[in-house]
Amino acid sequence: MYSYTKAESRERGKLFRKGFRQSLADCLDPDIRRRIERIDAAAAERGQQELNALYEVRAKARHDLAAAKAAERTAPRADRPAAREARKQAEQRVRLAERAVQKAEQS
Repeated sequence: MYSYTKAESRERGKLFRKGFRQSLADCLDPDIRRRIERIDAAAAERGQQELNALYEVRAKARHDLAAAKAAERTAPRADRPAAREARKQAEQRVRLAERAVQKAEQS
Protein backbone atom coordinates (compact mmCIF):
# COMPACT_ATOMS: atom_id res chain seq x y z
CA MET A 1 0.00 0.00 0.00
CA TYR A 2 1.26 3.45 -0.87
CA SER A 3 0.35 6.54 1.11
CA TYR A 4 1.44 9.68 -0.71
CA THR A 5 1.27 13.12 0.82
CA LYS A 6 -0.17 15.88 -1.35
CA ALA A 7 3.29 17.33 -1.92
CA GLU A 8 4.66 13.93 -2.91
CA SER A 9 1.80 13.39 -5.34
CA ARG A 10 2.43 16.74 -6.99
CA GLU A 11 6.18 16.20 -7.16
CA ARG A 12 5.79 12.66 -8.50
CA GLY A 13 3.35 13.88 -11.16
CA LYS A 14 5.74 16.62 -12.26
CA LEU A 15 8.64 14.18 -12.43
CA PHE A 16 6.54 11.65 -14.34
CA ARG A 17 5.51 14.24 -16.93
CA LYS A 18 9.07 15.48 -17.25
CA GLY A 19 10.34 11.92 -17.65
CA PHE A 20 7.66 11.15 -20.21
CA ARG A 21 8.66 14.14 -22.33
CA GLN A 22 12.31 13.17 -22.04
CA SER A 23 11.59 9.56 -23.00
CA LEU A 24 9.84 10.79 -26.14
CA ALA A 25 13.02 12.65 -27.03
CA ASP A 26 15.10 9.56 -26.11
CA CYS A 27 17.22 11.36 -23.50
CA LEU A 28 15.84 10.24 -20.13
CA ASP A 29 17.68 11.63 -17.11
CA PRO A 30 18.34 8.80 -14.56
CA ASP A 31 17.98 11.33 -11.72
CA ILE A 32 14.24 11.55 -12.42
CA ARG A 33 13.82 7.81 -11.98
CA ARG A 34 15.81 7.86 -8.72
CA ARG A 35 13.71 10.71 -7.33
CA ILE A 36 10.47 8.92 -8.25
CA GLU A 37 11.74 5.71 -6.62
CA ARG A 38 12.70 7.64 -3.48
CA ILE A 39 9.18 9.12 -3.27
CA ASP A 40 7.65 5.67 -3.85
CA ALA A 41 9.82 4.12 -1.13
CA ALA A 42 8.78 6.75 1.41
CA ALA A 43 5.11 6.32 0.47
CA ALA A 44 5.38 2.52 0.71
CA GLU A 45 6.93 2.74 4.18
CA ARG A 46 4.24 5.16 5.35
CA GLY A 47 1.55 2.95 3.84
CA GLN A 48 2.89 -0.12 5.63
CA GLN A 49 2.85 1.73 8.95
CA GLU A 50 -0.76 2.78 8.35
CA LEU A 51 -1.71 -0.78 7.41
CA ASN A 52 -0.09 -2.13 10.60
CA ALA A 53 -2.05 0.44 12.62
CA LEU A 54 -5.27 -0.71 10.91
CA TYR A 55 -4.44 -4.32 11.79
CA GLU A 56 -4.06 -3.30 15.43
CA VAL A 57 -7.40 -1.46 15.38
CA ARG A 58 -9.07 -4.51 13.84
CA ALA A 59 -7.55 -6.85 16.45
CA LYS A 60 -8.69 -4.57 19.28
CA ALA A 61 -12.20 -4.36 17.79
CA ARG A 62 -12.38 -8.16 17.58
CA HIS A 63 -11.20 -8.47 21.18
CA ASP A 64 -13.81 -5.93 22.33
CA LEU A 65 -16.50 -7.86 20.43
CA ALA A 66 -15.53 -11.10 22.16
CA ALA A 67 -15.70 -9.34 25.53
CA ALA A 68 -19.09 -7.83 24.67
CA LYS A 69 -20.45 -11.26 23.66
CA ALA A 70 -19.24 -12.76 26.92
CA ALA A 71 -20.78 -9.91 28.90
CA GLU A 72 -24.08 -10.39 27.09
CA ARG A 73 -24.13 -14.11 27.79
CA THR A 74 -23.37 -13.64 31.48
CA ALA A 75 -25.55 -10.59 32.09
CA PRO A 76 -28.57 -10.88 34.38
CA ARG A 77 -31.95 -10.66 32.71
CA ALA A 78 -32.43 -6.99 33.62
CA ASP A 79 -29.10 -5.98 32.07
CA ARG A 80 -29.38 -7.97 28.84
CA PRO A 81 -30.83 -5.18 26.64
CA ALA A 82 -27.90 -2.91 27.48
CA ALA A 83 -25.43 -5.75 26.93
CA ARG A 84 -27.08 -6.57 23.59
CA GLU A 85 -26.76 -2.94 22.49
CA ALA A 86 -23.08 -2.93 23.51
CA ARG A 87 -22.54 -6.11 21.48
CA LYS A 88 -24.21 -4.59 18.42
CA GLN A 89 -22.01 -1.50 18.67
CA ALA A 90 -18.92 -3.72 18.99
CA GLU A 91 -20.02 -5.66 15.88
CA GLN A 92 -20.40 -2.37 14.01
CA ARG A 93 -16.86 -1.33 15.00
CA VAL A 94 -15.53 -4.70 13.78
CA ARG A 95 -17.31 -4.26 10.42
CA LEU A 96 -15.88 -0.75 10.01
CA ALA A 97 -12.38 -1.96 10.90
CA GLU A 98 -12.64 -4.91 8.48
CA ARG A 99 -13.81 -2.61 5.70
CA ALA A 100 -10.95 -0.18 6.34
CA VAL A 101 -8.38 -2.99 6.26
CA GLN A 102 -9.81 -4.44 3.03
CA LYS A 103 -9.82 -1.03 1.37
CA ALA A 104 -6.23 -0.38 2.45
CA GLU A 105 -5.03 -3.80 1.27
CA GLN A 106 -6.58 -3.30 -2.16
CA SER A 107 -4.98 0.08 -2.75
